[in-house]
Amino acid sequence: MNLEQEFVILLEKNQNIIHKICKIYTDQEAAHQDLFQEITIQLWHSYPKFRGEAKFSTWAYRIGLNTAISLFRNKKRTLPVIAWDQKLEKISYEEYDPDKDDQLQYLYEAIQHLNDIEKALIYLYLEDKDYTEIAETLGISEVNARVKMNRTKTKLKEILKKRGAL
Repeated sequence: MNLEQEFVILLEKNQNIIHKICKIYTDQEAAHQDLFQEITIQLWHSYPKFRGEAKFSTWAYRIGLNTAISLFRNKKRTLPVIAWDQKLEKISYEEYDPDKDDQLQYLYEAIQHLNDIEKALIYLYLEDKDYTEIAETLGISEVNARVKMNRTKTKLKEILKKRGAL
């Protein structure tokens, strides 16, 4: 199996990771699709450097979150454009249906009020990642991840209370 085939298989198995990141960082379908494409391109261009020291999903979280944070931290919301590789068109794109997640809508709306790092923390927490993996993914210490997570949970609870969701 060649590099391209490996990547396509792994990405198709893990594309919900990317959809969830897109859901947290975007609120419109067009922006969701654009961010999905940008993360996919970044993953593809970084894949030859993937050494397998961590699970593909952990590596994809890190690339995806860093791409989203970099993109949306910059007021211009642009990243350096990387040429589209036609090989990536072989990846089947599963539509993400936000209506399936009606119960999570209040949570997603509240998450939109968090800063970029807080969004990443909550996202990884909702994915049942332990503090070791959260710290590794975000490039911070485990203690820092715990402290930031506690503060973020408190902030999120306050946002939900103000919105009448709790």
